[in-house]
Amino acid sequence: MEIVVRIVPFSLTSRWNYYLGLLQVAYHPLFKHPLPEGHRFPMEKYELIPAQLRYEGVLDDSNFFLPEPAGADTIKLAHDANYCEDLLSLNLDPRMVRRIGFPLTAQLVERELRIVQGTIMGCRMALEAQVAFNVAGGTHHAGSDWGEGFCLLNDQAVAAAYLLHHRLRQRILIIDLDVHQGNGTAEIFEDEPRVFTFSMHGAHNFPFRKERSDRDVGLEAGVGDADYMAILDRELSAVFASFRPDFVFYQAGVDVLATDRLGKLALTAQGCRQRDERVFAYCKAHGVPVQVSMGGGYSPELRHIVDAHCQTFKAAISIFY
Repeated sequence: MEIVVRIVPFSLTSRWNYYLGLLQVAYHPLFKHPLPEGHRFPMEKYELIPAQLRYEGVLDDSNFFLPEPAGADTIKLAHDANYCEDLLSLNLDPRMVRRIGFPLTAQLVERELRIVQGTIMGCRMALEAQVAFNVAGGTHHAGSDWGEGFCLLNDQAVAAAYLLHHRLRQRILIIDLDVHQGNGTAEIFEDEPRVFTFSMHGAHNFPFRKERSDRDVGLEAGVGDADYMAILDRELSAVFASFRPDFVFYQAGVDVLATDRLGKLALTAQGCRQRDERVFAYCKAHGVPVQVSMGGGYSPELRHIVDAHCQTFKAAISIFY
């Protein structure tokens, strides 16, 4: 199947005004969690992304919803019960806390539970509106019984398990285009044939001990727009044809940018948007709803991170609406 990406200038047309009420985005003020001074994780982006989308007129207040915390039984659909209980009671081993990279507090755990519930609600909303977003999430380094790399709970893995548990979907594709492998997602679904995990990432980047996804594509340092898109087109064409998903989760990390201090790839801002457009075009062409979580981004200038994330929203609007 030939996939055609239809690009339209952003404007508040009457057609978009109709869809404006359909597109839903999970956001909560707790997503911007206080961290020790000098911490390298850019928490500010979770406040700035919705602010920028409102400022540009891309979205308004009606598009955002405040998720409640996910319950213990829900997170146990994808995570080990003992790990969940230790996390909820703030009794994680100190070595695990260091592995995660955030000081463990009750507020942090509440934040993670709200992120998970936001993705669950988003995937249910996407069943009606084709696409839904979480301003945060994409916490793909959290495995069944561990957290690491700023990830405590794997929001898209829990949401995928939720869809299966409630028999809402049967063939779920997780597209992970963060520059770091979705190792936690791969481990959680290693023996689950109803979930296909596809991770396209830096071959020599964190995590240095990779798990095995259903399809892993390791990229060498310095890959730019043209080569990246050629590889992505080849892989998306193959996986959609062979697996035939009925739901997609998209981890849209922007640490693929050339400006990223941890990424080692060389995508431009335009190339990053083209990547997003291509994923959405495949989903639309195959009639498959998609939930999008933002994933990572570590460019030294925060505006590069926020602008790239906002482009993901605009790409979805251009393709779906």
